[in-house]
Amino acid sequence: MERTALLIIDMQNDFCLPGAPFAVKGARSVAPQIKKVLDAGRSCGLPIFHIIRHYRADGSDVETTRYQTFIEKGGALIEGTAGAEIIAELRPVKGEYIVIKQRWSAFFQTELDILLRRLKVSRIVVTGVQTPNCIRATVWDANSLGYQVTVLTDGTGAMSPAVHQANLFDMQNIGIQLITAGEFTTYLQRLA
Repeated sequence: MERTALLIIDMQNDFCLPGAPFAVKGARSVAPQIKKVLDAGRSCGLPIFHIIRHYRADGSDVETTRYQTFIEKGGALIEGTAGAEIIAELRPVKGEYIVIKQRWSAFFQTELDILLRRLKVSRIVVTGVQTPNCIRATVWDANSLGYQVTVLTDGTGAMSPAVHQANLFDMQNIGIQLITAGEFTTYLQRLA
């Protein structure tokens, strides 16, 4: 059987809390599904990867498309701040991996690919926010790198249901498996 890893992307306070600088409207609604999958993954001993973002306080490493908002909001996702922390219910436990990314994809200039290969992972299950940006970029890169990819349809979110569904449709059309968090949890329970 292939080895599977769970990726939880950008479930940080500055993306998830209402009124946060980069708040994604759909983030809070997917957190309970991600929590169920996280608990099931922990029970089965899946490698768990928390993919997060940190910016420098001066904004020098913020994407050009996000820089103006970063300045206007007085910063966001700055390492060591409450906004950069993973939301309380999804916080990592000992033995789980934290990968810090600077751009949309969890693979772009990070150690994620080498960690997955060292762990002999061939399938990744992707959760988090936001579907058209970091989820999609990560999925495309994973596909290009030869991973089997599953996206949890109710464990990923976007600013609107229409944007979310359009991006899921595109991912499915390149061969990405789409399932619900419940379906994946049931699969893990059968393994345990």
